Amino acid sequence: MTTVKSFATKAFRSTLVGVGAALIAGSLTSVAVHAQAQAGGSDAFNLPDDISFISTPANPNERRATARVNGSIITGTDVDHRVALIVAAQERELPAEEVARLRLQVLRNLIDETLQVQEAENLDIAVTDQEVQQSYERFAVEARGMSVSEMDAYLASIGSSPNSIKRQIRGELAWTNLLRRNVAPFVNVSEGEVTDLWTRLQESRGTAEYRLGEIFLSANTANREQVRANANEIISQLREGGSFVAYARQFSEASSRVVGGDLGWIQLQQLQQPQLEAAAAQMVPGQLVGPLEIPGGFSILLMIDQRQIGMADPRDAVLSLKQIAIGFPAGTTAAEAEARGAEFVAAVESMNGCGDADARAAAIGATTVNNDEIQVRQLPEALQSVLLQLNVGQVTPPFGDLQEGIRVLMLCGRDDPEETAGPSVEQIMAQLEDERINRRAQRYLRDLRRDAVIEYN
Repeated sequence: MTTVKSFATKAFRSTLVGVGAALIAGSLTSVAVHAQAQAGGSDAFNLPDDISFISTPANPNERRATARVNGSIITGTDVDHRVALIVAAQERELPAEEVARLRLQVLRNLIDETLQVQEAENLDIAVTDQEVQQSYERFAVEARGMSVSEMDAYLASIGSSPNSIKRQIRGELAWTNLLRRNVAPFVNVSEGEVTDLWTRLQESRGTAEYRLGEIFLSANTANREQVRANANEIISQLREGGSFVAYARQFSEASSRVVGGDLGWIQLQQLQQPQLEAAAAQMVPGQLVGPLEIPGGFSILLMIDQRQIGMADPRDAVLSLKQIAIGFPAGTTAAEAEARGAEFVAAVESMNGCGDADARAAAIGATTVNNDEIQVRQLPEALQSVLLQLNVGQVTPPFGDLQEGIRVLMLCGRDDPEETAGPSVEQIMAQLEDERINRRAQRYLRDLRRDAVIEYN
């Protein structure tokens, strides 16, 4: 049973703290929920292994993307506008079959949003138009750096609309308010649980901690191979440049979906799945693996980052750097570039730190650029390891080419990060509470789906 505390915590907190941040680019329902849903699955129904479908006038997998949910209508335009938001977030054109699959997932998401708003209204938990508009305005400014009018124009230009985002805002606000009033007050975490977890964290200082992204797809014996094929297709699209965050928000069935599949910082044993633990232990930042079959379905993992628990991460150091560079005029031959490069390297090696670098650079026609506040982790990985080994006044090996020119980075100063104390007792208490709220919320939504009257057109 996969249960990741920071996953559930992030998912719930992201909704409480900032509705707008999870919108355009866009649980763990813990995989525990999926496992429970599968308990007794096909065995309980006594299904045959060889299924033969009875012919029907229409293919149920080719429904048009419109629906009526307990009387509330979801139109094809609603789906089109939400799909346009996701497609615009991609760095490439999506193939037709991918868009078709995306439309089905968007429809499912819109159904969930509709159910959440309806339940909140039934319980007299209202979300006003003013609240929605204020959240939309904050989203435009904070997440997109646009005015409301600019945001409106942008959405129209990509084939979407403000109402598409406002609809999602309304659903998230309604669900958050419902959970805060009807679920959160009945969740309790004992001091003993918190103390035990805090003690274990202190004992684990210095051990590895991982930040993982996950896309979970539920499966059973009947649809196992189809789900595996879908997972392989998602991996293929991700490796071609697709956004992991966008795919997680639309396709993942874990509660972390609302934060783009981000599990947060965890230790591998928190995954509670040997298959996932073994795979993650071999991964490096940026690596994608899967599909990994686990009880209840398949997982796709992305290693976002790694660090040592409670220890300062050298990549959080803030550097003061000076870039020294020369360019090559058009028509420069390889021989001329080599001679000019040798002159540049010799001049750089003769520099006595950052104090006289500007004057010596000017003497050979080189330019300098200063940056006094840049984190190591903001730099390309190839430069990170080199710069961490330098002393003040030293330079990186030269890099570049005939088109870009040649340059080096000189280290002028470094502010090393302080060691982190880890989460406080209060933070751990909040995390455990949020995890339990999230689990109850997923069961609540599952019950709403089960009882809903949904008509497809």
